[in-house]
Amino acid sequence: MIEARGLVQTFMTGQGSRKTEVRAVDGVDLDVAEGEVVGFLGPNGAGKTTTLRMLTTLLRPTAGTARVAGYDVATQAVQVRRSIGYVSQVGSTFSGAYAGDEVVDHAMLYGMTRRAAVAKGQELFEQLDLPGLWRRMPKNMSGGQKRRLDIVMGLVHEPGLVFLDEPTTGLDPQARANLWEHIRGLRERRGATVFLTTHYLDEADALADRIVIIDKGRIVASDTADNLKAQVAGDLVDLEVAGADQVAVAAERLGAIGEGLEVVDRRVRARVRRAGRAVPGLLRDLDAAGVTLDSIEVLRPTLDDVFLTLTGRSLRDAAADEAAEGSAVPDDPAEPGTTLEGAGR
Repeated sequence: MIEARGLVQTFMTGQGSRKTEVRAVDGVDLDVAEGEVVGFLGPNGAGKTTTLRMLTTLLRPTAGTARVAGYDVATQAVQVRRSIGYVSQVGSTFSGAYAGDEVVDHAMLYGMTRRAAVAKGQELFEQLDLPGLWRRMPKNMSGGQKRRLDIVMGLVHEPGLVFLDEPTTGLDPQARANLWEHIRGLRERRGATVFLTTHYLDEADALADRIVIIDKGRIVASDTADNLKAQVAGDLVDLEVAGADQVAVAAERLGAIGEGLEVVDRRVRARVRRAGRAVPGLLRDLDAAGVTLDSIEVLRPTLDDVFLTLTGRSLRDAAADEAAEGSAVPDDPAEPGTTLEGAGR
């Protein structure tokens, strides 16, 4: 459903003779199979949103090629738009129109009849917890309600390929769980392909068949969540000793079997391969050395550990930076006329 080769996007920053070329996306190769759910992760400024905009025809690639749903994004943009659903990070609804009218008009641009559009739209309103809001304007909705309306707009024409850019941002836990079920249903009931960007690691872990991580404009990892976690150097063993005078001994014993030893006050931690086998022997050694533990935790690697290993940053930190500062990549306008709302024209 998606095939990209050597995808590049450059921007010019600065003024006059001081202009500098920035390679926001630097030779991305990407394949997404039909029926696959892919989680696309990256820190702020990594090229994640720029890649998404190129794949959805909102930004013309500087170099390289990409085919989406069988069509070239540069030369067959209208056909691409007719074949996909897109839920942008910033939303796409007009605040002064009735929600139901927005949904129906959007669906009819994709060739649906008014009757079919109303039926499908009202079905999605029920599924995404928007009952009674068909005749309400988005400006009179809560942030979570408007986000769910954005998602209805992206799904109403039942596309075979759906791009979801931070779809659950601003949703409460119940609405988020409902949307997860709907995303699963896109693939399970209709065989749809889903390309999902998110800063919620549990979301990517729960929904995605495969995780793709981009950093500094390049793909640095592409594998299942389990396989990526297996690449992290072992489980995290976290000890809290009873007395400060026992820290040095605990650090020596744990450091002998682990990597990346850290000591903070009375806590000693390190990554230990096959910790389930190693920890019993460690506990015997500590007991023999007279070390008393207040607590011990053994934590399996998480996607955030993977992210930190590959990019040097925690995805949680990246998400916080992005929320506070906005995208580090200039939000250049798309080519004239490149709006998904024009898909059916």
